[in-house]
Amino acid sequence: MGMYHARPTVADLRARKTAGDKLTMLFVETEDEARAAAEAGIDMLSVVAPLWTPAMRAAAGDCFVQVGLLYGALCTGEDYLRAAHAAMQTGADCVYCAASLDIQKLLCDNAIPVVAHVGLIPSQCTWTGGFRAVGKTAAGARAVWDHVKRLEEIGCFGAELEVVPDRVARMIAENTPLLLLGMGAGAHADAQYLFAEDVLGHGVNKRPRHARTYRNFAAEFERLQRERVAAFGEFIADVKSGDYPGPEHAVSISDEEFESFLSELGR
Repeated sequence: MGMYHARPTVADLRARKTAGDKLTMLFVETEDEARAAAEAGIDMLSVVAPLWTPAMRAAAGDCFVQVGLLYGALCTGEDYLRAAHAAMQTGADCVYCAASLDIQKLLCDNAIPVVAHVGLIPSQCTWTGGFRAVGKTAAGARAVWDHVKRLEEIGCFGAELEVVPDRVARMIAENTPLLLLGMGAGAHADAQYLFAEDVLGHGVNKRPRHARTYRNFAAEFERLQRERVAAFGEFIADVKSGDYPGPEHAVSISDEEFESFLSELGR
């Protein structure tokens, strides 16, 4: 019989929302990032399905992990259901699904905790004007509200709430049981969600306005790459000059055995 894990459950996170706790969440892509997040005490992690492995689960420690089912890589409800079950069997705590309401409902009906997406939905943002804030008009804010209410009705556990006005986010967060994971949604979302690459300062994509960078890993990575090139160049030079390999890198054979070997060859 397996040991019970210490990481939070859906019920725990709902209780923390009710208590007014502010949660932290990171999108991570490597086991090192997951381990660092767990050690630091980050509450929730987001990992895309192709990177979700038993090793990543182990690295994530007691973090509650949302596994992202890739929109467009899956098509039918059965595709999503199989992928969701696979993620949960590998130790996911919930799944992210940006598919249609009927597919999200199918997952919910199978008791899989589902996080949906409202506001700026990157995979569907052509409908709302591209990568820009959503909900800055009364009609736009009402559309986000109505979307959240539909997600409540089908049984979703939470939703990423991306780039909506802070007052709109507060109104919604205080009037829904959904856990709202805020990205650029102000201080009143239930969790503050950033990408590790933005926090660490090595993202290749444009850093969003709402991100805060705490380290300059890009400069450190650039320095390490220069050091790699230099080390490899020194290795080449040592081989060409005969400095490598040296006697300490060679395997020896006794004179007696070597002479015996030569006599075997008739030399």
